[in-house]
Amino acid sequence: MASPGPQTDFLEPPTGAAKIRSIGPGLLAAATGVGAGDLVATMVAGASYGTALLWAALVGTLVKLALGEAVGRWHLASGATMLDGWRRLGYWATGFFGVYIVVWGFVYGATAMSAVGLPLNALFGGLQVRYWAMLAGLAGVVLVWLQRYHVFEKFMTVLVVVKFFSVVFVAFLVGPDLGALVAGLRPTLPPGSTVYVLGLIGGVGGTITMAAYGYWLFAKGWKGPKWLSMMRLDNATGYIMTGIFVVSMLVVGSTVLLGQNLTESDSGLLTLADRLGELYGPAVRIVFLIGFLSVTFTSLLGVWNGVSLLFTDWVRAIRLPHGRRTAIGPGEGDAVVTGEEHTAATAERADGPGRAGVYEAARAEKSLPFRFYLLWLTFPPMVLLLFDRPFALTLVYGVLGSFFMPFLAITLMLLLNTNLVAREGRNGWLSNGILGISSVLFAVLLVTDVYSRLP
Repeated sequence: MASPGPQTDFLEPPTGAAKIRSIGPGLLAAATGVGAGDLVATMVAGASYGTALLWAALVGTLVKLALGEAVGRWHLASGATMLDGWRRLGYWATGFFGVYIVVWGFVYGATAMSAVGLPLNALFGGLQVRYWAMLAGLAGVVLVWLQRYHVFEKFMTVLVVVKFFSVVFVAFLVGPDLGALVAGLRPTLPPGSTVYVLGLIGGVGGTITMAAYGYWLFAKGWKGPKWLSMMRLDNATGYIMTGIFVVSMLVVGSTVLLGQNLTESDSGLLTLADRLGELYGPAVRIVFLIGFLSVTFTSLLGVWNGVSLLFTDWVRAIRLPHGRRTAIGPGEGDAVVTGEEHTAATAERADGPGRAGVYEAARAEKSLPFRFYLLWLTFPPMVLLLFDRPFALTLVYGVLGSFFMPFLAITLMLLLNTNLVAREGRNGWLSNGILGISSVLFAVLLVTDVYSRLP
């Protein structure tokens, strides 16, 4: 796996058709963010309101695209990681993230494994869902432990293609009402739909894994402002595919299950698979279940790799002495540099004398913190698979998890308006507007989620 050290300065961004062949990290980030819960939310919205909320799904895709671009822009235009940036903001940021990532990982590990266990049980039977889930977790550990980034990216890309075309195929098969789709582009709020609208805009594809995008950019060897154009194409491709995928799921839910009172658990997707089998034959049921399996397994693998990288970098960041400058570009009182000058200056500081503690992608996947968190995601949560998840822990996880997206949006807005980044990587009026609106939106979602969980 490539390192973001000075050797990557010799890599030049591709041009022409080679840019398409270089796409990868954006697919990983977008695919990892869409899990079984997002499929269920979209399916239930479609079953309840048809395609009337199509506009909300598209707005949500655009919001995530903007956030993903901001994460990538921070990494490339500063030469730093998100943890370097959060550390610059103060101990409150790194402290919050440390608590969040530990609690989130414990409960999400069980959630992710269970989501993979459901389609495996439906496809192959033989074992209870919980045991299929444990096998899925073990497979994730082995694949992430042994693979390096470039192999990991290729494997994930295959799963992304499978999940994309399986769900799009089913959407075309059920025959979407084009008139209803066009009507769904007009923003409306049917009675009782506010919670679904907020969920589609703020929830689908939006998780902690958005913060992992920059680490995958570094792992691929992309470094410096000269890669901004390539990053934007990469990020846009991932979220455009996500948008098409979400719309396809909305079409399937609205066409096949409209008017049905569905459960909002992952098992609702099995209901959809069975209904597709009744209407179009067992082969279509299998195609959908394969897509379901690809969705859940890409989410699991992406978290096992990406969030473990985040935890590894958090450990590195908190070990740095207080007040020590990190390799994140021009600091307070420094001259502002741009473009290649910024890239060269960042590389020089990163590898100069006494620069221990700078993030290195090549070492991260082999490090003790990475492997510790990988195991943390897998083995302790298996206890929750054997026993019902404790309500109190689920409540804490849900409330804490609601804080992350506003935290990400607000901190990105703070960081990208400073001279910590090269001039061409800073926010303009459009970026500030989108991040500001996103911050308000996610704050509303936070209040709504916390209120809904109160006794």
